[in-house]
Amino acid sequence: MKKLLALVLAGAMALSMVACGGSEPAPAPEADAPAGLKIAIVSSPSGVDDGNFNETNYNGILAFIEEHPEATVTPVREETGDVAAAIQAVADIVADYDAIVCCGFQFAGIATLAEENPDVKFILVDTFPSDANGAEVAVDNIYAMTFREQESGFLQGVAAAMHTATGKVAMINGIAYPSNVNYQYGFESGVNYANKYFGTSAEVVELAAYAGTDVTGANVGGNYVGNFSDEAGGKVLAEALMGEGCDIIVQACGASGNGVLTALKEAEGVYSMGSDVDQFDDGVTGDRNVILTSALKVMDKNVKEQLEKINDGTFVGGNYLLGADTDSTGYVSAEGRHQLTEETMANLDAAFAKIKSGEIVPAANFNGYTPDAFPGL
Repeated sequence: MKKLLALVLAGAMALSMVACGGSEPAPAPEADAPAGLKIAIVSSPSGVDDGNFNETNYNGILAFIEEHPEATVTPVREETGDVAAAIQAVADIVADYDAIVCCGFQFAGIATLAEENPDVKFILVDTFPSDANGAEVAVDNIYAMTFREQESGFLQGVAAAMHTATGKVAMINGIAYPSNVNYQYGFESGVNYANKYFGTSAEVVELAAYAGTDVTGANVGGNYVGNFSDEAGGKVLAEALMGEGCDIIVQACGASGNGVLTALKEAEGVYSMGSDVDQFDDGVTGDRNVILTSALKVMDKNVKEQLEKINDGTFVGGNYLLGADTDSTGYVSAEGRHQLTEETMANLDAAFAKIKSGEIVPAANFNGYTPDAFPGL
């Protein structure tokens, strides 16, 4: 009888709890963690560890991920440098990523691919997108940035002219893409400027066998390795220029520049300068350093900024030319990161101020000026 009473009471209590809404609700399913941006960086032909151009862009992505650890990045290397292969490398992965960073002139042809994939955002570095006929276009989901590399090269030229002991200086480039020709022309402009205004008498040495041909087929002179990942070729070319008496050999040739630095480290009294990034640490050899300073092309900051905009939904595509006026070009001036004299630093500061104001406009591949005739000379 007691057992029956207990069962009746238990049932009544259960009905009462249901009627009063007193039962524990089922736990709500946990919300999924917010998905981070899936980012790819496609480089060609050298990878994101080239210590230069590609690595700078990669560092911009890493800086973004440091603040947004839910985001991921996948480096993709296309090793040939062929334009068609570069575009295909992007096409092969386009469906798998939210944002793709494409590094270099060889990726200009991604316009059609971007238009066919409007939900993917592209950051195109060092070139503007072009259509099937090679004409420049603007695409809603491509933020394309180019730089006035001639401004940074100009500063290298001034510094080289002021620091040479032999009176002979040179620059080694990779491939005569517009960005590399800009560096070359800017360097030559800077040497000419220093010779005119700062009392130097430096000569720019160019080897005819290494002259570059730009994207229009024009011979632009200079000293071109022909590749951004040929360390052996960079070393051979540096040795040839040293044989001509050059004691300042600036390198703007990606991983090929590692070979240039090797040649200089094996010599005495010969110096280089970094390009795009601070390469001071790369110049260390024993108790000396072969890097005088580095010219900067501030890509990492701008890549990170665009990833932030993709992430927060404020991204706007377009074609943008960046330079000194937005602190996107410049040179290393931090104490302990260069070996320039106070006089050289003062002259660089003065020249850079004139570049910012537009008083000096160094020659570039397609700006209509030459290293012998440009505003400010």
